[in-house]
Amino acid sequence: MTLPETPPRPAGADRTFQVDLRGLVDLLSHHLYSSPRVYLRELLQNAVDALTARHGLEPAAPAGAFGIRLYADGSVVRVEDDGVGLTEADVHTFLATIGRSSKRADRIAEQRGDFIGQFGIGLLSCFLVADEIHVVSRSARTPGAPAVEWRGRGDGSYSVRTLPASARPRPGTTVTLTPRADAGEWTRPAQVHALARHFGSLLRHPVTFDDGTGGPGASVNPEPAPWSRTYPTPGARSRALAAYGDEVFGFTPLDTIELDLPAVGLKGIACVLPETVPAGRRHGHRVHVKGMLLSEQAEEILPEWAFFVRCVVDAESLRPTASRESLYEDDTLAAVRDALAERLRAWIARAAASDPDLLGRFLQAHHLAVKSLAVHDDEILRMLLPWLPFETTDGHCTLDEFARTHRTVLVTSSVEEFRQVAAIASAAGLGVVNGGYTYDRELVHRLPEIRPEVGVADLDPATLTAHLDPVDRDTELAAAAYLALARDALAVFDCDVALRTFQPASAPALLLDSREARHERTRSRLAREQQGGVWGDILGHLRQEAPRAQLILNQLNPLVRTAVAIDEPELARTSAEALYGQAAMLSRRPLRPAESSLINRSFLDLLAHALRKDS
Repeated sequence: MTLPETPPRPAGADRTFQVDLRGLVDLLSHHLYSSPRVYLRELLQNAVDALTARHGLEPAAPAGAFGIRLYADGSVVRVEDDGVGLTEADVHTFLATIGRSSKRADRIAEQRGDFIGQFGIGLLSCFLVADEIHVVSRSARTPGAPAVEWRGRGDGSYSVRTLPASARPRPGTTVTLTPRADAGEWTRPAQVHALARHFGSLLRHPVTFDDGTGGPGASVNPEPAPWSRTYPTPGARSRALAAYGDEVFGFTPLDTIELDLPAVGLKGIACVLPETVPAGRRHGHRVHVKGMLLSEQAEEILPEWAFFVRCVVDAESLRPTASRESLYEDDTLAAVRDALAERLRAWIARAAASDPDLLGRFLQAHHLAVKSLAVHDDEILRMLLPWLPFETTDGHCTLDEFARTHRTVLVTSSVEEFRQVAAIASAAGLGVVNGGYTYDRELVHRLPEIRPEVGVADLDPATLTAHLDPVDRDTELAAAAYLALARDALAVFDCDVALRTFQPASAPALLLDSREARHERTRSRLAREQQGGVWGDILGHLRQEAPRAQLILNQLNPLVRTAVAIDEPELARTSAEALYGQAAMLSRRPLRPAESSLINRSFLDLLAHALRKDS
């Protein structure tokens, strides 16, 4: 690809980019790159690509024969490589590529798949921090090729000229930037060194840094990736990988899982977080491509359920997006995600089979993540369901422990329902599991797949009411008048009232009401209010059929025995309202405004009655 024909220019004459350079730099800074600091990553990437091409030309060259040298003294930033180098024709071709890339932003992604597109956009990114870029290069493809100099400026002009071979005795490329005054944050020597370490610590080619003070150059990547090193013992390897995870992520892993997918050249580790992660929070992972850091926040490398680990990986065949800051979603990435998920499942299986202590600590911190996985993975379900903790009427325990004493397991549909019935159900000998937490109800219903002798059923008010003992006939008749007044007082809440005996005797009342029943009653009432005539009558009938709440009074409780004997109608109504309010608060569900008002009113009425009586 060449530039459109133009009149001949003398060597070194200024030319102009075939693009609005300022507009393209604005596009890069606001829509492609997240920070100006990526200029150094792009220069390093260009150098790595050039070295890769040089090794292709000279495959017999020893490892480490070609490298990258960085220099920054506060006035310039220089990146030099021993790569394949450029000819004058290459330089013009790259400039033409920049011009074409600028016409449509999505063409940038297409241009980055090969060496030329990477070099063109990578070089252009330097205008994020500099007003002038100076390139001197000599090609290794053409023996005896002269050096070529290219100078690009922020105003869109550039010049190209050939230089004698002595200007660069060996093949390779040197890029020198003259930073702008406002770019010091990214071009100071210490920052350049830190950025080089950040982006290039796992590069396979030697990279050195010189700060211009005259001291020896510092190695940016003195050691290979920790998973590529040899260790005297498995324990030493495990400790080294854990130390690397601590260095990268800032926490000591509960364990490290080695990741190795030869098909895509991927190696790395997954660090198991030592503490609980809030549901749905996904941590980004550190992804390198061919040694170069691509992203520290790559969520797409693992499935959503794997939020209990953070990974650092290096891959050969994953495809970066145009910005080189995330991964392109394609079939390869999907296959890698599935394969890494399988590695995590295998680690859980090994812990369950051979390291109960590790498994226990893992489940204590990450049981929600495992429950999420078990819902969709039958193997994990069979392996870990007996180990997972649940809230039950016997306290927090595993389903395996709970099933040993309860052949029929009842499960609630919400946390508030469990709170309502837990104490009474426990006293009645019923085994109830709180199914209101994420995944719990679904998992409890799958318990018979692991223990066929155990039955599981949803808890409904009728089941619990059936386990409450009825009062004798004389007691029921004596309380009839009070119960009638109580039902009338609580009709506004669609609540029936009954008298039973149950343990513990300290509980005066039990309110049985489900969230679904309340929603259905509210829906029916609103629909009825909006309709009239025949439709209103029909909807009124449906409302009567909607499930009602039940206030079960406990005849064993002394306060209830006193209340049902009240013969003063207003006081009887007030006491029933107070018992309802107390039972509603004990259920720990959010109170409706009418219920809050009732609680306040009944308390004040009872207080006023007590004061009148005392006076």
